[in-house]
Amino acid sequence: MSQSEPPAEPPVAGRPVVLRGGTVLTMGDASTVLPDADVLVVGDRLAAVGSGLDVPEGTREIDARGGIVMPGMIDTHRHMWQTAMRGYGADWTLTQYFVWYYLEHGKHFRPQDIAAGNRLSAIESLDAGVTTTVDWSHGLQSVEHAEAAVEALRSVPGRFVLAYGNIQAGPWEWTADPAVRALLERLRDGGDDLMGVQIAFDVTGDPSFPERAAFEAARELGIPVTTHAGVWAATNDDGIRLMHEHGFMTPETIYVHAATLTADSYQRIAATGGSISVATESECSAGQGHAPTAQVLQYGIPVSLSMDTSVWWSGDMFSAMRATLNADRMAEHMDAHLKGDTITHLRLRAQRVVEWATRGGAAALGRDDIGSLQAGKRADVVLIKNDRSPVSFPLLNPYGHVAFQAQRADVHTVLVNGRVVKFAHELVGIDLAPVRTEIEDTLDHLRSTLGEEVWAHGMFPELPSAEAEVLDNPYRYSDYKDQSKRAGGEERVLGR
Repeated sequence: MSQSEPPAEPPVAGRPVVLRGGTVLTMGDASTVLPDADVLVVGDRLAAVGSGLDVPEGTREIDARGGIVMPGMIDTHRHMWQTAMRGYGADWTLTQYFVWYYLEHGKHFRPQDIAAGNRLSAIESLDAGVTTTVDWSHGLQSVEHAEAAVEALRSVPGRFVLAYGNIQAGPWEWTADPAVRALLERLRDGGDDLMGVQIAFDVTGDPSFPERAAFEAARELGIPVTTHAGVWAATNDDGIRLMHEHGFMTPETIYVHAATLTADSYQRIAATGGSISVATESECSAGQGHAPTAQVLQYGIPVSLSMDTSVWWSGDMFSAMRATLNADRMAEHMDAHLKGDTITHLRLRAQRVVEWATRGGAAALGRDDIGSLQAGKRADVVLIKNDRSPVSFPLLNPYGHVAFQAQRADVHTVLVNGRVVKFAHELVGIDLAPVRTEIEDTLDHLRSTLGEEVWAHGMFPELPSAEAEVLDNPYRYSDYKDQSKRAGGEERVLGR
């Protein structure tokens, strides 16, 4: 703490706040960097951004000197309910995730278990400077589960989008349920600036296109669709083609991962104006395919970043930015090495991934009022500053500092809609004790329901062997199977 900084008492709600003297990343169209600048927040809006700002009487000043002030980060795809089992699947493959969550653990989640995971994940988002999180909530086996998910999100002072999904049933089934539609309509019409709504389901490529009814329901309701696309052995080019041929690819559609598609699919996404949510930690570790950074740059496809699930990985966007830069650069180097060449200039820069983590997410959600620091926009603001850390200085390249040096412990202050929700590295008005209690209740329920043997086997799967069975992907809504992704089609797929 600097000598001039007041004691760590959070600003009083309702009073203007000014962050003084920081390096401000505006993330506007020009991506202007303002050294030694101020950000003034009045009410739920950014009142002014600039140097030496005059402020209203009674404004609380926060010393941002030596720190970086930037827009709140935006995660466009996180299975928040799974945070109740944080780290459980650290050694999973994607197939094991499908088996354990979709066939074993996930179906046992009660409404209160969905709420527990959501609440913990929502708090974690704020702590890491993620002011908007899309809850890709595909564990909603009933409307009661969905109501619990919404209640948990509303209990935390962040900005959220409920992406309604149900992996235990076909999307054409639950989107036709009057109770589900009533909930979706209520969220759509609620006028709650802090709570948005999407519909979340995947397209398997089944030639009969059973997902058509779900797309028609989304269109009728006027609610955007988010879908896992280009996931090896689960979703493919056929799904994209079917969506395109039936007119269901729109600028509001978010394609998560999009990692194993061909040029034809990327061109369809680009032509229809949709965006891709890149979850690089997930794609690298689980096997959806390589993060499609080269393709989005080649075809000019809008990009946002996401963390996917804390059952494996972290829930902060610093990890997302770092992993995305590293994966893209490794791929670029390796491609060159295979040709006997050397990369001398990198195509993906730190500034670009910071843009994807902020304004990219805002654009994907159709929110031009967040994602950048400009007067008149919603006051979602993050101060990265840690005077006690030797990593906090020197501050030379602010984009590089955010992408490669900073971490969640360096998040000093967070504002959402003008409300200070974290200050001096501490969450404001959030008691973790009852959250811990409800998480423990969920874990007790799952362990007793599954049994200790199944629970332990899921957390510590056996090492592979030559005789290991090749498992079918259980994540499908119909009897359709993509035979090209089975062992019998290996030679054709891999070009051997």
